[in-house]
Amino acid sequence: MTNLSTDQKQNGYGFSLVSLTSLFFMWGLITSLNDVLIPRLKAVFELSYTEAMMVQFCFFFAYFVVSLPAGNLVKKIGYKSGIIIGLIIAGIGCACFYPAAAFQSYNYFLAALFVLASGITLLQVAANPYVTVLGDSETASSRLTMTQAFNSLGTTIGPWIGGILILSSATNAVENSVADASSVQMPYLALAGALILMAAIFAVLKLPTVEEEEETVAVPSEGSAWTYSHLVLGAVAIFLYVGAEVSIGSFLINFLGEANIAGLEEADAAKYVSFYWGGAMIGRFIGAIAMQFIPAGKALAFSALAASALVALAVFTDGQVAMWSILFVGLFNSIMFPTIFSLGLKGLGQHTSQGSGILCLAIVGGAIVPLLQGLLADTYGVQPAFLLAIACYVYIVFYGLKGSEPKS
Repeated sequence: MTNLSTDQKQNGYGFSLVSLTSLFFMWGLITSLNDVLIPRLKAVFELSYTEAMMVQFCFFFAYFVVSLPAGNLVKKIGYKSGIIIGLIIAGIGCACFYPAAAFQSYNYFLAALFVLASGITLLQVAANPYVTVLGDSETASSRLTMTQAFNSLGTTIGPWIGGILILSSATNAVENSVADASSVQMPYLALAGALILMAAIFAVLKLPTVEEEEETVAVPSEGSAWTYSHLVLGAVAIFLYVGAEVSIGSFLINFLGEANIAGLEEADAAKYVSFYWGGAMIGRFIGAIAMQFIPAGKALAFSALAASALVALAVFTDGQVAMWSILFVGLFNSIMFPTIFSLGLKGLGQHTSQGSGILCLAIVGGAIVPLLQGLLADTYGVQPAFLLAIACYVYIVFYGLKGSEPKS
């Protein structure tokens, strides 16, 4: 693992964690707005489910393209500089939504999403491992879970705000594509300003610098993070977890609009999406405390098993049972990302930066799995398509119980 000097340990932990927590909140809010964009752009451009899932594909494909270069960049320029550059790039991506709406081009929206996600990828590559070293390595999962809880606060607020500013305003406007598309301009322009402001603030903040320490699992010094089986298996777990979580969130508004589920209008359904992400927030606060006493692998396996059971209920029942079952999946998603991430990085030593890049690379699951679920939804319907998420969670059960054991 990476390490901090003794003086920095005494002076910078609390303040640094608070500063980093604001990043987790912001990228959570931005990511969850995709769940609102999908039904809006689907209606504006008259898309199939598969075509609409290109929103998530372009957003999360950026992780695949940018993660490894970002890991190398962060290793050269440091975590703080990586955070600043990531904020600037993300701000530019948000600003690009304004001309995309003006030109009424779905392709421009997809390009803007790719730029935005590239900045967030760099933020994740820099911030996630930084949090794991700001304290005792034994409580790294708990600490990262706590910061991820504020990420979930952002994802909880995001759909609510998006429902009001994007979906409601579009519904109240004249029903044409120009009015609908223009509803995204001001919200994303405001986000662009906030991100650039945060970049300026981080530029003047004094944060602890990170040093490398010797790895605790024996591998040749000239090796790479790819030689750690628990990291590689963890990357698969991240791929499937993010894919399942994003797929569920992406289809929630349409799922809740189904006549046999709740029959909700888009703006009303968007508010219920906040329950899905809000469950993740609550679960992370609980998990941050509970995982100081429960082995991370066992907690991960239990959560994945519970999530798969809830998805099965949502698929094979109707009405309120199906509705609340799928919304409660968020509660059990809560600890998965930070737990898999910290388990995957355990014992990587000087390869921690590369390992972080590999794990963030696997976030491309958020691009692939929703696209597959879109194909299933177009073929069999929205409700049966959720069966794909169950397969994802079953693998995560395996990783928690066996695959996460460190081996060189």
